[in-house]
Amino acid sequence: MGKSLTMGDQCMLWLLVLALAHASAGATATTFTIANYCAYPIWPGTLAGSGTPQLSTTGFELGPGQTVRLAAPPGWSGRMWARTGCVFDAAGAGVCQTGDCGGRMECRGAGATPPATLFEVTLGKGGGEDFYDVSLVDGYNLPVVAIPRALRGPGACNATGCLADLNRSCPTELRVDYGGGAIACRSACEAFGQDRYCCSGAYGTPAACRPTSYSSVFKMACPRAYSYAYDDSTSTFTCNADDYTVAFCLPTSGIKESDAVFLGAQIIGGRSTGAAEANDIAPPASGNGGAGAYAPPAYDGYNGGGGGAGGAYLPPVYNYGPGGDRIPPAMRISSACTTTTTTYIRPWLPLLLLLCFA
Repeated sequence: MGKSLTMGDQCMLWLLVLALAHASAGATATTFTIANYCAYPIWPGTLAGSGTPQLSTTGFELGPGQTVRLAAPPGWSGRMWARTGCVFDAAGAGVCQTGDCGGRMECRGAGATPPATLFEVTLGKGGGEDFYDVSLVDGYNLPVVAIPRALRGPGACNATGCLADLNRSCPTELRVDYGGGAIACRSACEAFGQDRYCCSGAYGTPAACRPTSYSSVFKMACPRAYSYAYDDSTSTFTCNADDYTVAFCLPTSGIKESDAVFLGAQIIGGRSTGAAEANDIAPPASGNGGAGAYAPPAYDGYNGGGGGAGGAYLPPVYNYGPGGDRIPPAMRISSACTTTTTTYIRPWLPLLLLLCFA
């Protein structure tokens, strides 16, 4: 008969098994690199889907040229977007001109008020594929591109999104104007509330709900983005990715020209242009009379000053310049993305160590 394991041996074996499982879980975490290439501040928001946890922050300010990296566990689902024209007080309460989420810096489970351009994703589990898209179903406020980086398994993954400035080409009846210019473009569903535009009621099936003249405006401008509720076949993508760059106002110099065409950039004289180059003007700031961009009041609780739940989180910021009304230096996505490993704290691990070595 073999020798029985002592209590200490059993503890060490369990520690080895748990350490391997812990390392495996950390290795499969996915990083979202949220980048602001706009010439003005934006306020990204995040919202987790049903049954998955909220990310470490659900809303924050991001200046021109800055990026933030957020980690998500396997199986996470949710959406991300950017708010514009925001003003918040020291407690994190305020309002945004577009994409508002309940009048708070941290969205805390509240979604974007339409119109807003959305990045949506469901991460795979156990080596399964991710599903992701950029949606204009709830309208448009900013150009956004999502670029996955496949580090697990063979093959490349498609970039998706909308580089076009739909605020400039938005039909008059869908435009949201402020300070003499368009700051967003509504969906026909939001503008008119009719079943045929909302894919509801008698139009609540893929066979009954078809593209309309309004959704076609979005689809022609940005072929890979969702233009209406059942636009799945050309707008949902899959990938085994470890990192997604979610870039707002990305210059077309930061992406392959072959992708740029399908993301809504126009090729003029051999040079591609998108919203970032065509219209680098800050949305008129609330209360500023459209005179230009300005720095909104600082959110004191954001740096840990006690600004309520979620206010004590300061995401890591990588500043590519001093900011101002300019486009940050273009950088290739292949070099902009980096991989990080996320550590998850297991509360029972210290207890096990105590039992083993007591």
